[in-house]
Amino acid sequence: MATKEYIIQAFQVVPFATSIALGILSVFFFSFFIRRFISRRRMELAVKLPPVPEVPGRLPLIGNLLQLKEKKPHMTFTRWAEVYGPIYSIKTGASTMIVLNSADVAKEAMVTRYPSISTRKLSNALKMLTSNKCMVATSDYDEFHKMAKRCLLTNVLGGNAQKRHRIHRDTMMENMSTQFHAHIKDNPLQLVNFRKIFESELFAVSMKQAVGKVVESIYVKELGSTLSKDEVFKILVLDIMEGAIEVDWRDFFPYLRWVPNKGVEMKIQRLCTRRQAVMDALISEAKSRIALGQELNCYVDHLLSEVKSLTEQQISMLLWEPIIETSDTTLVTTEWAMYELAKDPMRQDRLFQKIQSVCRSNKFTEENIAQVPYLGAVFHETLRKYSPAPIVPLRFAHEDTEIGGYFIPAGSEICNKHIWMLHGTRNNGKTPEEWKPERFL
Repeated sequence: MATKEYIIQAFQVVPFATSIALGILSVFFFSFFIRRFISRRRMELAVKLPPVPEVPGRLPLIGNLLQLKEKKPHMTFTRWAEVYGPIYSIKTGASTMIVLNSADVAKEAMVTRYPSISTRKLSNALKMLTSNKCMVATSDYDEFHKMAKRCLLTNVLGGNAQKRHRIHRDTMMENMSTQFHAHIKDNPLQLVNFRKIFESELFAVSMKQAVGKVVESIYVKELGSTLSKDEVFKILVLDIMEGAIEVDWRDFFPYLRWVPNKGVEMKIQRLCTRRQAVMDALISEAKSRIALGQELNCYVDHLLSEVKSLTEQQISMLLWEPIIETSDTTLVTTEWAMYELAKDPMRQDRLFQKIQSVCRSNKFTEENIAQVPYLGAVFHETLRKYSPAPIVPLRFAHEDTEIGGYFIPAGSEICNKHIWMLHGTRNNGKTPEEWKPERFL
């Protein structure tokens, strides 16, 4: 009895220490239980499921890197798919990459297994260029992603937003038509530089949607100079696109990340600094305009006025995102469509006849698009054969999972949208390499 009273008395004397001790023990046993549970689940998965087929030829340390010497790695992935099937693994330095090559396994990964692979894996260059995923296209599926996507749909990409921005697209079509006709009138035998005209007009549309006007020139304090429209385009679009494909060998050997690679780091940092300086100047102008009560129907006004939880850096990156995406991907897709039509007089004539039968002597407008299914088929087929992004940023398996009946260990990189392969398979007909709009009619 005395012993019992002594124990109770001891606990009463040091209640705080007792609570700490019990808390530590609870955490220990809980962690031990979770680790045992995860290890058991992983063992069950590993025993139950076969490993992903491996592409042979792996070398120590570098893996299959020497087999990816082509400038277009998606072409190599396609050849391997014909041998190893719709899902296989390669070793890229220290990382294991699981490559998905069919619509079925890609759908399984993005729907059924999405909670296990919702994290994006970016290269060092892309991390810097996106300010560590401060964009809808590169962010992980979290609260920031959902909020940023909602902003983009509300003011740029959604149906109502597109109606509000219709005037900008109509102006672009009118400007392009005027320039093409003037060229034919003044220089009937000279080739037309389609890219020069279309690129300039697309950038104008992107700037109107983003900041409410075409920026012919702007003073950038950090750069100490006034930049022209072409210089702004180079800093915001061209330079960044070049930097995005910059290869840093440390991407393949994360354990050597401590080794400096000053050449690449300084180049990417310079691009980021110049872009940030221009974006700061654009946002500063917008703030001054809004302070004077001169609000416009544009993305920057929405971000500054409606979203109070964003940091200055996040506003800058979200505003920059539709500028670069409008200016680049639309241009690339349209150029490929023009290229294929120029090679194929019969289909070119068929498209012309379809448009003429709808418009007759009137100008083609957005209302006419639905009346010319063949035009839609032309662009669907162009996107199938010439995807602007044949391979999108990798995903990262943050837990053990299963895809295509195979065991996918945590830590694997998932190339889950090998778009060129998904669109270029034999499922699209006997001749997937042929440009054939009729597939989509």
